[in-house]
Amino acid sequence: MVTAAVLFASTVAWTQRLSIASVVQDAERDYPLIHVTEAELNASIANIRLSRTAYLPRVDGLAQFNRATRNNVFGALLPQSIVPSMSGPVINSNNGGSVWGSATGLLVNWQPFDFGLRRANVQTAVAGRDKADATVRRTQLEVSTAAADAYLTVLVAGQTKQAAQAAVDNWETLGQSVHALTSAELRPGADESRIDAEKAVARTQLALAQEAVEVSRATLATFLVKTNDSGSELASSQVLSRLPVMVDETVPFQPAANPIMAEQKAAVTQSAAQLHATERSWVPQFNLEAAGYGRGTGAELNGERLSGANGLAPNVGDYAVGLNITFAFMDFASIHAREAAQASTLIAAQAHEQLAGRELQEQFAQAEAALRATRAVAENTPIALSSAQTSFAQANARYKAGLSPIDDVAQAQRLLVQAQIDDSIARLNVWRAFLHLQAIRGDLQPFLQAASQ
Repeated sequence: MVTAAVLFASTVAWTQRLSIASVVQDAERDYPLIHVTEAELNASIANIRLSRTAYLPRVDGLAQFNRATRNNVFGALLPQSIVPSMSGPVINSNNGGSVWGSATGLLVNWQPFDFGLRRANVQTAVAGRDKADATVRRTQLEVSTAAADAYLTVLVAGQTKQAAQAAVDNWETLGQSVHALTSAELRPGADESRIDAEKAVARTQLALAQEAVEVSRATLATFLVKTNDSGSELASSQVLSRLPVMVDETVPFQPAANPIMAEQKAAVTQSAAQLHATERSWVPQFNLEAAGYGRGTGAELNGERLSGANGLAPNVGDYAVGLNITFAFMDFASIHAREAAQASTLIAAQAHEQLAGRELQEQFAQAEAALRATRAVAENTPIALSSAQTSFAQANARYKAGLSPIDDVAQAQRLLVQAQIDDSIARLNVWRAFLHLQAIRGDLQPFLQAASQ
């Protein structure tokens, strides 16, 4: 029953075929770094709404109830936040008798114009949103590229394991044949010992290849929605049996298509908007204000105090409408320093944009050179593989016919395994170079289409 359950679970796992496109899609949708950048994008969108609220009028309400003395004196009091304010005439008394007091009011404050400061702040927030959006697209491209590379690594690790397994199987078969010949005293016993040694080496290589498969699948699992799917069969397992067909080799490279350039451009726009907002900071502040309020007190002008709850409710109302103009004359020094700092930041952002463009041009030229070189190598390795296969077959046949020593078979076997691994890695390098080239272009669709054919 246990064996049947294991076989059933294994069958279910292997029926779930993972394509390279589905792996990339899972990575774009569920990789944690994508969620981080998307959350930052949502925060930048909220900052735009926050900046636009500056256009709205400010409305403040107040309700106050207190029990206090009513002693008052003539004289000035500098602005401070310690001594409570007092209103009303000075009376010829000084005692500790207290009365009830109350106040309620509403103040509406609105800036009819601000010399472009609020608009500059909104533009700064919009530029921050654009930068965050470009960061999301750049992160998606990087994660997708890493996921596709992990998929290719699993493929080549699997082929390396197959080559190592084939070597073990070949030595097993040859060992059985030589054992029979040795028992019949047709081959020296040293040959059988040599085969056992070579078989042990092959099994060591197989163990290392199995480790490489498991490590690469563990890396692939980090990009999947369901990490258990990393053990599933790869639907694009034959992708390394051919070279990618590239249809856009003659298309000129456009650095602006890469999200890195969009991110750098948005950073320049954001710095320019911040500089513009700073330049609009040293201007008069015009505030149109309207207030309505009521006061209540238990104190009379003649110094008498009203009894009971008199003063707990406002009984005198007032209103006021006016324009409040303020200007911070001495802020010019700090604002000028902020402008200089922000101007330097803008220059740095522009330099980073130019540097990113040049680096992308350099990377694209290097990727093209790598793609040409890897294609040339991949077109040559099948010849070496075919020759190694022929050499191994001939060496094996000559040994069985007693025309060559076991050393020739061992050497031919090593060359065959190495040629198989070199051929797989050569094809992997072509696909990786093609993947890197498309990542620099900023569009992985041509790679995914070629891998899915």
